[in-house]
Amino acid sequence: MGLSFDGLASGLDTTAIIDALMDVEAIPRTLLTAKSDDRKLVITQLQSLNTALQKLLTSAKDATGAAAIAHVKATSSEPSVTLVAKPGATAVSTQIVVDRTATAHTVVSRALIDLGAGPLVLTVENASGELVEIRPDSSSPADVARALNASGAGIVASAVSAGTDGSGQPLSRLQIAASETGAQAAFRVHLGDATAVAAGTATDLAGEPGAAVVTQGADAQVRLWAGTAAEQVVTSAKNTFTDLFAGVDVTVSKADSAPVTLSVAADPAARAKAAGDLVGQIAAALSGIAKGSAATTPTGAGGTTTLGVFTGDSTVRALRQALTDAVQLPIDGASPSTIGISVDRYGVLSFDEKKFLAALDADPAAAGAMFAGVAARVQQVSEQYSDKYDGLLTARITGQQSEVTRMSDQLERWDLRLDQRRATLERTYASLETMLSRLQSQSSYLSSQLASLPTNSGGGRS
Repeated sequence: MGLSFDGLASGLDTTAIIDALMDVEAIPRTLLTAKSDDRKLVITQLQSLNTALQKLLTSAKDATGAAAIAHVKATSSEPSVTLVAKPGATAVSTQIVVDRTATAHTVVSRALIDLGAGPLVLTVENASGELVEIRPDSSSPADVARALNASGAGIVASAVSAGTDGSGQPLSRLQIAASETGAQAAFRVHLGDATAVAAGTATDLAGEPGAAVVTQGADAQVRLWAGTAAEQVVTSAKNTFTDLFAGVDVTVSKADSAPVTLSVAADPAARAKAAGDLVGQIAAALSGIAKGSAATTPTGAGGTTTLGVFTGDSTVRALRQALTDAVQLPIDGASPSTIGISVDRYGVLSFDEKKFLAALDADPAAAGAMFAGVAARVQQVSEQYSDKYDGLLTARITGQQSEVTRMSDQLERWDLRLDQRRATLERTYASLETMLSRLQSQSSYLSSQLASLPTNSGGGRS
């Protein structure tokens, strides 16, 4: 840091003078900073708009297709039977009888210390007759369980403590269960290799004295139209019957001889909510654009008009028009206003739920097709502007970011230039102060010399 000669000789506030001069020098940088900050604000708003468009794109995709608003309500007369109605599910009203639920095949061995001396080989036989040989590290129940779990045979084994024998040796049982429910997941564990199994000389682990099949693997079973000539038995390896009815999954958790009533019916309230939610998203996007494009006028004399962040932005203006057209232009000669979607003279999008429900009640297919058509057009517009590679709004954001980067480089150069200018001014004023100090010293010296000269008798100097 250099020494400061702040008015030592001149009495001037040289620091204030330099600061004032630097303020003038920095005017272009200040203007550039303001312009950069303005661009950053624009980028932030454009990114927010782009995020809203991407969410709108996802919602519009979900709302397209024949099942766009085909929401239904699924009910069951018993909590042990539940229904899940998927998009496009058809109406159903019927009864089923749950004969049994799906079970996982489970066996338990006899109580034992180990499974015998010598190299041990076990063979797992699945319901299809396929054989998997297993060679544990030892015949201890714990090692056998680990080997069974690692075999990939679709079983889960564990060693369970079973007390002690007469000599106090600890006993264990092997509990082995299928990893999946259903008859096809049933298995047998043999003591012996595949050759012994084929020859019939291997021992079934569950057939030994003291062993048992705890649960026989079985499929879940329900009956449709029970007690009639049309009675139909339906089975499933799991407790969920996928598409038991078109688009309807049924899950059972308890067998019951009493019929269970199932119903799947249209849910107008859910349909209206789905439509209203999408329209609300579109309206929010349009409202955000409108607010960002509006200029603020002064309330009193001498005020200035403040432009909106989107004012004059042709890309945003085109987006607003495209979204508006997507929700108000006719589809197959009919206006979306016929299902309650309309834009007023101020450009405000609204949704009339009563009108929508009336249209849905009068012609569900036509109302669904109209809504899906609007959603498809909104999807197209959203994708055109927000695509992360070549979206129009994406390109606008990228352009603004590039401009901010260029401004940042310019600001760095300005900072360097201003630092150099300040250093120059400080050196200049320091030199001036030093020079002035020297002149003042010389002046004082000369004055003292003149004062010391002798004077003549008349009172004057000789």
